Amino acid sequence: MSAAVTPRHARHTAGLMRSIYLPRTADALAFAMSTYGIPLLVLATTRSAALTGAAFALEWIPRLAAFGWAGSIVDRRGAAVVFHLASLGRALALAAGAVLLHLHPSGTVASATVMVLAATTGMLTEFSYIAAETAGTAASRRAGARAHRVQAVLLGIDQTATLAGPALAGVLLLVGPPPMLAVITVLSFLAALLALRTPPSPVAPARAPKGQTGAGLLTGWRIIRSLPALGWLVTGLTLSNLATGLLQAAGPVIVVQHFGQSTTAVGLVWSAAAAATLLAVTICRFALDRLGLWPVGAACAALASLACLAAAQAPDYLSYLVLVAVLMAAEGGMTVVLRTLRSRLIPPEKFGSTLSATILILLLPFPVAGVLTALTPPDALSHVITACAALQALGLFCAFARLRTDPTLHT
Repeated sequence: MSAAVTPRHARHTAGLMRSIYLPRTADALAFAMSTYGIPLLVLATTRSAALTGAAFALEWIPRLAAFGWAGSIVDRRGAAVVFHLASLGRALALAAGAVLLHLHPSGTVASATVMVLAATTGMLTEFSYIAAETAGTAASRRAGARAHRVQAVLLGIDQTATLAGPALAGVLLLVGPPPMLAVITVLSFLAALLALRTPPSPVAPARAPKGQTGAGLLTGWRIIRSLPALGWLVTGLTLSNLATGLLQAAGPVIVVQHFGQSTTAVGLVWSAAAAATLLAVTICRFALDRLGLWPVGAACAALASLACLAAAQAPDYLSYLVLVAVLMAAEGGMTVVLRTLRSRLIPPEKFGSTLSATILILLLPFPVAGVLTALTPPDALSHVITACAALQALGLFCAFARLRTDPTLHT
C-alpha cells in the first residue's frame, strides 16, 4: 500500500531539494557570510572602527532602499530569473574584489574596494533573498496542506546559515581576505547555477507600473491592508521586533558592562539563540501538523513575551543567555506561522511586492532600537527593555486575540 505513496512523496521531496532547498542553502550561506564577513573584512583591511560601522550602514541602506524595486521586479520577471541574475552579479562583484585585494592588500585601493563591496553585496543580496523567498513560497503553495513543512525547512536553512556563516567567514578571514571572498564567490556562483532549476513563479500583467520606485511597496501595502489576518500578525511581530532589536542593539553593553563578560560572550548569546531557533523550527514543523497555526502561534507569542520580560531583569549572564535563546526560539516559531499564512493569503502575482512591504515593516523597528540604545544611559537600559517587552506582550496579545476566530489560521 505504501509502495505507491512513498515513491511519490520521495520524488516530491527530491524535486524540492534540487529546485528550492539547494539553491536556497547556497544563497543563504553566501548571504550570512557576506553580511557578517564584510564588516570584519573592512576592519581587517582598514583597521578603522569608523569605517567598519560605515560599511555596516552601507550594507543595510541599499537593502532597505531596494525593497520596493526587488519586489516589483520579481513580480514582473519571475523569481527564478531575478534569483539567477542577482546571485551571478554578487559572484562577479566578489570575484573582482578578491582579485583587487590580492593585488592591493592594503592602502586606498583596498579601502575603496571593501567599501564598494559592502554596498554592492548588500543590494544584490536583497534581490536574491526576495527572489528566493518568492520561489520558496510558490513551492509551499503547491504543497497545499504541507505548506508549513516547506516553510519550516526554509527557515531551518536560514537559521543554519546564520549559525555557520559568521563563524566560517571569521575562520577564512584568518587565512586572508581573498580566500574568504573566493568562498563566498563560489557559493554565489553555485546559487546562480542552481537557480536555473527553480520553477518559474507567476508574474504580474505587463501593464504593471515600471517607472515608479515606490510602486511595489504601495502595492504590497494595499495587499496587507486588504488581508486583516496578515495585517494583525505583521503588526504584532513589528512591535515584538522592537523589543528583540533592543536586546540585539544593547547586547554588547549588557553583556560586557553589566555582566562583566568578554566580547566573545556576546557572540555566544546569538549563536545559542540561532541553535535554539533551529530546534524550535523543527518542533513547530510537527506541532503545526497536530495543532494548527493559531495554537502554535499563540503559544510562541506568550513564550516570547514572558522570556523578553524576564531577560530585562536577568540576574546573571547565564540566565540572560538562556532567556534570549528562548525568546528567539519563540520568534522562530511565529516566523513559521507568518510564512505559512502569507503563502496562503497573498495573491501569487503580487507576492514579491507584498513580501518586500512586509519585510520592510518588520525591519523598521531595528534602527529605532539602535537609536534608543544610543540615547539611553547604560544603567537605564533594563527599564527601557522592560517597557518595550510590555509593548511587545500587548501587541502580540491583541494580534492573536483578533486572530482567534479567523478561519485562515484554523484550516
